[in-house]
Amino acid sequence: MTDYLSRIVTPEEAVKAVRCGDWVDYGFSAGFPELLDRALAARRDELRDVKLRGGLVIRPRIEAVECDPEQKAFSWYSWHIGDYERKLQARGLVQFMPVMLRALPTLYRRRYIRTDVAFVPVSKPDAAGYCGLGISNYAWRTVFESARTVIFEINERYPMLQGVDGSHRVHLSEADYIVEGEHEPLPVRRYREASETDRKIAELVVNEIPDGAVLALGVGGVPFTAAKMIADSDRKDLGCHTGTISDAFLALYRAGKLTNARKEFDRGRSAWNLAVGSEEFYEWLSDCPDLFRPADIDYIHDPARIGSLKNVISINGAVQVDLMGQENGESAGSRQLSGIGGQMDFLEGAYRSEGGKGFICLNSTHTAKDGTLTSNIVPFITGGSVVSAPRTQIQYVVTEYGIASLSGKTLRERADALTAIAHPSFRPDLAAFASRL
Repeated sequence: MTDYLSRIVTPEEAVKAVRCGDWVDYGFSAGFPELLDRALAARRDELRDVKLRGGLVIRPRIEAVECDPEQKAFSWYSWHIGDYERKLQARGLVQFMPVMLRALPTLYRRRYIRTDVAFVPVSKPDAAGYCGLGISNYAWRTVFESARTVIFEINERYPMLQGVDGSHRVHLSEADYIVEGEHEPLPVRRYREASETDRKIAELVVNEIPDGAVLALGVGGVPFTAAKMIADSDRKDLGCHTGTISDAFLALYRAGKLTNARKEFDRGRSAWNLAVGSEEFYEWLSDCPDLFRPADIDYIHDPARIGSLKNVISINGAVQVDLMGQENGESAGSRQLSGIGGQMDFLEGAYRSEGGKGFICLNSTHTAKDGTLTSNIVPFITGGSVVSAPRTQIQYVVTEYGIASLSGKTLRERADALTAIAHPSFRPDLAAFASRL
């Protein structure tokens, strides 16, 4: 360890590596370099045109962005708009970059995009100098291997798990600079109480889940409600291979349902790329590292690997689905609400899986600001909105009124199936549209 002491500097010293015009990678989701961000913000008057890149930020602020609303020194670029970034978007302080997560490492590896400085959040090192990647493996190794300067920020609050065969670790020797300091508590993500509609949708999906299924749960009310229902059911030997692991899986584990005993690989372990949840959830990661296979995007999001597992059940939400089966999962008109993330990766993986099923779940309606009830099953995706997943990739669409199975159906058959699960008030107009066109 003494060999690396010379690389330990203050955050203020480390961020001197950032130059005007640089691209700086912050990472993804709950893993965040808060000490380096604060130190970089203090250099606002020294720098110009520094581009900061990350996504799905789960914290109340990015200091470098908040300190420079005129964006002379710093601009924020996001792969995936989170709650905080939506607020930045309303102030004109974020630029969105569309990507499906499985393609993201390729962008770095083949130099379609540039990284000058990588701010890599890591756990405390072990005696041999190895650090875990905490709660956000992301594509960090691919990112920092393409960077000019690599800075590790040691977060004393991160779980120290290092994965299987080093799948979730880095070594201090790989950093140009290392910073330490006191960090805020890990960001907590809790779920609102399930609505009656959430419960109806979740119940329909749970009825389709067999024993031994491998679950890929999106983050949201329906997946969490489904997990709680499964925990109270007679299902057994469920597995986990998912983009984001959360309290939903902790609930299954506590109920004795999450054993990973039937998986074709990673048997006995839950595989994931990102982690976010409650304090109890983070304690689970810390206390039971042998239960997990945290790994990078290349491993977790590869549709071929996902498809080699049997009975993969992918559950994700949507904003709209049109009568052809096209799905908008991320925008309201031209306003970006989130991002596609790994949805397409797991939809394709579930399609490839023997016995696999990919579910797109949504309420049949929503209430507009003026109080008008509006259908989420629509004749066509609203102009200006995004088609997140094509009609060819959608297997099942679920509302509180039922499940529409789309595989192998003609356009007219798809329209009929989707009309049948729309809110009754909108079915006549949808049927008339389908009949005309």
